Amino acid sequence: MSLDFDSARLPNRNLTSEHHEWRAQLRRFFDREVIPFAAQWDEDGSIPSELWPKAAAVGILGLGYPEAYGGVSDGIDIWHKNILNEELARIAVGGVSATLMVHGIGLPPVINFASEAIKSEVAPQVLAGTKRISLAITEPGAGSDVAHLSTTARLDGDHYVVNGAKTYITGGMNANWFTTAVRTGGEGAGGVSTLLIAADAPGVSRTALDKKQGWWCSDTATIYFDNVRVPVSHLIGEENRGFKVIMNNFNAERMGMSAAMEAFSRVCLEDAVQWARERQTFGQRLADHQVIRHKIAEMKQRINATQAYLQLLSEQIQAGTEHAGDIALLKVQCSQTMEFCAREAMQILGGMGYMRGGRVERIYREVRVNAIGGGSEEIMRDLAARQYGL
Repeated sequence: MSLDFDSARLPNRNLTSEHHEWRAQLRRFFDREVIPFAAQWDEDGSIPSELWPKAAAVGILGLGYPEAYGGVSDGIDIWHKNILNEELARIAVGGVSATLMVHGIGLPPVINFASEAIKSEVAPQVLAGTKRISLAITEPGAGSDVAHLSTTARLDGDHYVVNGAKTYITGGMNANWFTTAVRTGGEGAGGVSTLLIAADAPGVSRTALDKKQGWWCSDTATIYFDNVRVPVSHLIGEENRGFKVIMNNFNAERMGMSAAMEAFSRVCLEDAVQWARERQTFGQRLADHQVIRHKIAEMKQRINATQAYLQLLSEQIQAGTEHAGDIALLKVQCSQTMEFCAREAMQILGGMGYMRGGRVERIYREVRVNAIGGGSEEIMRDLAARQYGL
């Protein structure tokens, strides 16, 4: 038996022939349209805009969204989403998936809580890949502490007047809309609302954050709001109930990140195994040294445990019995597994692993953004403790 990206995946009794065909379809698309170019896109710091409509045409952007807005929802389950995140991770350029799929965190609040008029205006264009939407929550002074954000929205007739700033906004430089958390009331979570703000509205400006450790091709931005007038009709959900809108998003985001991080771990394993079999040291293959075999075995051990955890929670989500604390700790498990496998693969590849252009080098640089984004490991543990009633 070989030990590669596919063979290192545990059997999954939930997958049908349709799931396998979905994986094959995705792999053909990524092998043709993305993987040959992704490393250069990363070096160039941008992704060609043509990728979005191409991804829409094969069902990637619309996966799981209502068909009324151009999505594909009939028969779609958590496994289709997990497979998509796995295959995106196989590209091993995290900035591609982060930006191409950022509507996965920016659009659901609109779909689930906005008026029909807003849904009909925004969703079809986003799912067709002709326009983009980003989520704007994090602020220069408020990261994971969403309840204490300071961007304000003051009601003035039939408009809100928004002032403040958001930062580390993925897809922010090219977004057409921002799903934005603002303060409309008093302190804490009870004063937070969510607004859809057009990126071309007067008073909106943005600057690129391009000095990043990883995700070079992801257009990350700081967004500034200077007396931006936003129609009351762009309120997503109820006033001062926006915290619920935001929280509703997080479990799906963390599951998506978890599936991707587990797959990144398998990419590292695959490249480490291939190198260990080919590289000759001290008259024998690198793989013939016991210390190297043990490194690879422990990588697989941790990947197995992480996959089993991911499969269990995916089954619970399908059954509607998932627990937010368990999902939070799954994200921690996945980021730690990714970090371990990236480190060990880098050690096995040695100097080759340190050189730019390889998958392991890119994944190694992107460990921290996965361990912090979507809720840091520390915040996830604390959230889980509270969910368990401690």
